[in-house]
Amino acid sequence: MGDVLSTHLDDARRQHIAEKTAKVLGEFLRFYEDQYGVALFNSMRHEIEGTGLPQAQLLWRKVPLDERIIFSGNLFQYQEDNKKWRNRFSLVPHNYGLVLYENKVAYERQVPPRAIINSAGYKILTSVDQYLELVGNSLPGTTSKSGTAPILKCPTQFPLILWHPYARHYYFCMMTEAEQDKWQAVLQDCVRHCNNGIPEDSKVEGPAFTDAIRMYRQSKELYGTWEMLCGNEVQILSNLVMEELGPELKAELSPRLKGKAQERQRQWIQISDAVYRMVYEQAKNQFESVLSKLQLARPAMEAVIRTDMDQIITSKEHLASKIRAFILPKAEVCVRNHVQPYIPSILEALMAPTSQGFAEVRDVFFKEVTDMNLNVINEGGIDKLGEYMEKLSQLAFHPLKMQSCYEKMEPLRLDGLQQRFDVSSTSAFKQRAQIHMREQMDNAVYTFETLLHQELGKGPTKEELCKSIQRILERVLKKYDYDSSSVRKKFFREALLQIAIPFLLKKLAPTCKSELPRFQELIFEDFARFLLVENTYEEVVLQTVMKDILQAVKEAAVQRKHNLYRDSMVMHNSDPNLHLLAEGAPIDWGEQYGGDSGEDSRGSSGSPSLGAPDAVTPSEKRRRAKQVMSVVQDEEAGLPLQAGSEPPSPASPDSVTELRGLLAQDLRAESPPPAGPLLNGAPAQESPQPRAAPQAASPPASPLRHPSPRKAMDLEPPKPSDQETGEQVTSPGSRPPIHTTTEDSAGVQTEF
Repeated sequence: MGDVLSTHLDDARRQHIAEKTAKVLGEFLRFYEDQYGVALFNSMRHEIEGTGLPQAQLLWRKVPLDERIIFSGNLFQYQEDNKKWRNRFSLVPHNYGLVLYENKVAYERQVPPRAIINSAGYKILTSVDQYLELVGNSLPGTTSKSGTAPILKCPTQFPLILWHPYARHYYFCMMTEAEQDKWQAVLQDCVRHCNNGIPEDSKVEGPAFTDAIRMYRQSKELYGTWEMLCGNEVQILSNLVMEELGPELKAELSPRLKGKAQERQRQWIQISDAVYRMVYEQAKNQFESVLSKLQLARPAMEAVIRTDMDQIITSKEHLASKIRAFILPKAEVCVRNHVQPYIPSILEALMAPTSQGFAEVRDVFFKEVTDMNLNVINEGGIDKLGEYMEKLSQLAFHPLKMQSCYEKMEPLRLDGLQQRFDVSSTSAFKQRAQIHMREQMDNAVYTFETLLHQELGKGPTKEELCKSIQRILERVLKKYDYDSSSVRKKFFREALLQIAIPFLLKKLAPTCKSELPRFQELIFEDFARFLLVENTYEEVVLQTVMKDILQAVKEAAVQRKHNLYRDSMVMHNSDPNLHLLAEGAPIDWGEQYGGDSGEDSRGSSGSPSLGAPDAVTPSEKRRRAKQVMSVVQDEEAGLPLQAGSEPPSPASPDSVTELRGLLAQDLRAESPPPAGPLLNGAPAQESPQPRAAPQAASPPASPLRHPSPRKAMDLEPPKPSDQETGEQVTSPGSRPPIHTTTEDSAGVQTEF
């Protein structure tokens, strides 16, 4: 790998990459600085004026996962440097970063993980053929001939491959189809969460960034949706640079790659990944520098906005009226001829799978609560309640139980409309709807928890408790129906705008865009940081189509075809005391109502639990059981290879038969010393994580907390870094940063 990079990425080419990256980032960051002032003004105006949105009926949980483990188990990972498959103990913590350890013993001993993968921008592939097709398309002219050795040999029929257009790829395989399905659901949840990387509570930086991305791409004549708008800001910026830099490098380096087709493909993947990391580090430094400068200037900008809010609003309305008079006739014709006839078709395509998904959320919630109620009746009443409520509280984050809800979005298609409106992919709409489903499920569960906890204060008997659970369930379902209707209607409106606005801007650009600079003279110089002609122009275009979109959604609600409430049917704060209940401390069901049953909880191969030493008291047993339980609990039989075992290296890395035999062996597990258990669900004290200083030419490291052996019980799973990290080797007693290496003297694989 090192020879490939040193040959094709010499100092001159690295310098060219750095200059090209700086140029792209410089252009983008000028847009970002402009949009920052506009977003700050809009945020402050919103705080003052408000919007009068419908009052949500369900409560929301402030810390949904509370330091829990989503899933844990064993994966076989392909090591690219030595072409061998290795058993890895893997877990997905509350932040959805896939963490890979050497084995379970390494986790128990608090050895740093081998890799932490941030899966933003990745695709989950379940067959080698899918992967080879994508790899072949990424480097034209390198399609392997029939009968030649493929780029990857999987020893089982159940692979899972993480593919990224620019970054390195990850190869895993499972022993059974059930394990493959399970891990696919888990990893898809990771991708969904990591793609949604810009915090929604960021009212200034977030909108400024996304608007700047849109403005920059439109300046390059790129309209429509962008599939790589996923991850955090630095990941998105890296994708933006690679969108321009990648084709240039490919054209330059492709003819120079040597070897057979699969070898040239492997070389290009290595080169692309190395360039992506270089770009990432440079983007991180430049973006953070500009963001710090803007944050320092923010107080002065806020002071101006507060002082001159009325004048800025008046100036903006005057500017909008002039732009509206200029473009309205053209925009209305464009909307009437090219957008309005297609709105019902787009809306219907969105509504059917989305509404089915939300209905499935309702059904899953109803079934889980009903099953819990039956179990409470049959298994001793309140003594078992804590155990069941502990599981129910994490329902929204259970990838397998939520999978039936998410799958309803998969049939979403915009056949014909997708090409007309330049929609590169429907994945952004699918994932956004799925995130809404998860949020609404958690809101329903949390509201149910809060109301039930209040009811338990009255000391009900078992019969009274069961009636109360049924009554609370019906009450929460009514609130869910109302909130899910509001959320879906908002999602439909946003999706329609996301599809229609770029199309309209592209249609109007030839006749309108060149005339916009003359409106700049209408903006006072003192207000130039908060009012931009381009933004006001887009708002005017939005207003021309907004009326048709609102009308279409309103008509859909009146028809009640998809269980949407009419806008006139509101429940303004119909349950005012409910929101007061949510202000108390989080409910610890296992501690308050768990009884002694929690101590027997165990995971299996899908979510293995680490055994803890026997506790002295039942409360200590419950506490430790809570720590070692994953959100996902599985009853299936274990895999032949258990965590803590390491298969011997095969004699030949290319011998698939030998590898298959290796994976099927029963291996003797190491005897682990007493250590801290897997933190599967234990609440942990939040503490600020210091950010490690970035090192030159190395990927961002995750801010890991390394407790001493005495505090093994406080072990916290590592957080995913902004970009995936690779394999690392550490000396005893130290945890050095990741370096760019290939293989150490002992033959242990290391990455960058």
